[in-house]
Amino acid sequence: MIVGTAGHIDHGKTALIHALTGVDTDRLPEEKKRGISIELGYAYLDAGGDRRIGFVDVPGHERLVHTMLAGATGIDFGLLVVAADDGVMPQTREHLAILSLLGIARGVAVVTKTDRVEAQRVEDVGNQIAALLEGTPLAGAPVVPASVRTGRGLAELKIRLLDAASRAAGRRTDDRWFRLAVDRAFTLNGVGTVATGTVHAGCVSVGEELLLMPGSIRVRVRSLHAQSRAVRSASAGERCGIALAGLAREQVKRGQWLVAPAAALATDRLDASLVLWRAEERTLRTGAPIRAHIGTASALGTVAILDGEFVEPRASARVQLVLRSSICAWHGDRVVLRDASGSRTIAGGIVLDPFGQKRCRRTPQRLAELDALALSDVSARAETLLARREQGLDLDRFAAAQGRPVKLDARGVLARAGSQGNWALAARHVRDIEQAALESLAAWHAKRPDEPGPDAGSLRRSIAPRLPEPLWREILARLQRRDDIVIRGAFVQLPAHGATLSAEDGRIAERVSPMIANARRGAWVRDLAREAGEPESAVRTSLARLAQRGELHQIVEDLYFSRAQMATLAAIAHRSAAAAGGCVTAAEFRDRTQLGRQRAIQVLEYFNRVGLARRVGDTHRMLA
Repeated sequence: MIVGTAGHIDHGKTALIHALTGVDTDRLPEEKKRGISIELGYAYLDAGGDRRIGFVDVPGHERLVHTMLAGATGIDFGLLVVAADDGVMPQTREHLAILSLLGIARGVAVVTKTDRVEAQRVEDVGNQIAALLEGTPLAGAPVVPASVRTGRGLAELKIRLLDAASRAAGRRTDDRWFRLAVDRAFTLNGVGTVATGTVHAGCVSVGEELLLMPGSIRVRVRSLHAQSRAVRSASAGERCGIALAGLAREQVKRGQWLVAPAAALATDRLDASLVLWRAEERTLRTGAPIRAHIGTASALGTVAILDGEFVEPRASARVQLVLRSSICAWHGDRVVLRDASGSRTIAGGIVLDPFGQKRCRRTPQRLAELDALALSDVSARAETLLARREQGLDLDRFAAAQGRPVKLDARGVLARAGSQGNWALAARHVRDIEQAALESLAAWHAKRPDEPGPDAGSLRRSIAPRLPEPLWREILARLQRRDDIVIRGAFVQLPAHGATLSAEDGRIAERVSPMIANARRGAWVRDLAREAGEPESAVRTSLARLAQRGELHQIVEDLYFSRAQMATLAAIAHRSAAAAGGCVTAAEFRDRTQLGRQRAIQVLEYFNRVGLARRVGDTHRMLA
């Protein structure tokens, strides 16, 4: 169990932790000199058996609330500390707001420095605290009078902590992937770079590979300390130090995450369910500048209200946070908003989707998707979202956002797994797209009877422009297997349709087909006509009909390749892309095919036109 302190500056948080654990969490010379906490401090208390309670001691100064927030993330239990002589103070209220907005529902309030005041004052402060806690997740929490000088209340407080730790044992076991929010990094002689933080989910073992996010730096776990003891593995709910192989200290900073590769993501636009804190006096409006705190990170940005244009104090709404820098966030993570100047805590909530949409973010379709993402069960979220998303679901991306593997009921779902990831589409949407494709083809043939049909890419753009390419290829394959369509080269057509060859076309095709097959860099109409002794216009017409039937490929005007040649070139492009992260460059393709630069570019651009590839900057991403 992880316990986090909270409370106003100089109310005795650090002294209380020292009295409970024997550890002085103020380790910096500046902290010793000034007598106040500046950075996060850590201590541990044996809880019997193999269990230990970890403590995160936070600074109470109003200018260090961002540090307090970094320490409070991931804690299980709040220790709200109020000095008997001062009573409830501004940072008492703000720290309580932060605990509440982080959803901390288990804790104890401690009235410290009771040896300095009369008994009535202790009772009055206890009543103040109880009234302050009303209406928060910590309402009804025990209030324990204590003094580190006399020892009053320390035994009772320790019993309550040990009891809470016993109740929390095993509570965090789940199937989530490993995630640790980094709050500190340093170098140890003989060990190297060490990153510490609270494990938010999953478990990790020595020897495993993780990603440092944002940044996607791959690291290996050299050794582990959990709850200040050397271990072979660490899991959710523990304070953990991870020695990282092959990483410089300067590459790690507070706000980053160490995550299992499957859960790696970074975002600068996320959707969340938000509630405005009860003490906030102003409405929150679209466009308001904010600072968002998630995990141990914070980022400036603006808020867009998705349910209207503003949110009243104590009210809730779905919002989109548009951030100036990338951070990490997963479904269910807590987010706390402060004003852009960092002077007050405004609101808090839960991340619904770390991949917020830039366009169409307020449409009924998108709001229905957010309704699905608000469901408590991950499988229900996936199934409901799939039913509402006409463009299908990227299962790898969805699982990363959930931070865990996701299983779907395979019935009634079209799935496609391959080099472009794992995708799914609900059967209802599959039927709609198939019907639209057949109707579109029928209309095309009626309007253009002499043409073979649209290419696959054009057909998709006309009926399902947002459908991912892998799912579209799977739908075409289904239609082809049922003989509902015929695919000839790059063209899609109904079985009853096809460009008819005349006897003259057949005769010319018979003469020039061997020439085309032997032309390694493609064959030009004028060269074929001259070699075959045929009129150039007749050869051009016949080859165009052959291309319409899918028996030849016209790369540019008057330049043809055979089907076998194009299949070979496509295979080379796929192999080149597979060796380079899915993309191939013109130079690489030129060298592998020996086509020359101009012809290599012409072939790759043809792949783009027919939907076999997609231009990405100076490269071509192979799609199917």
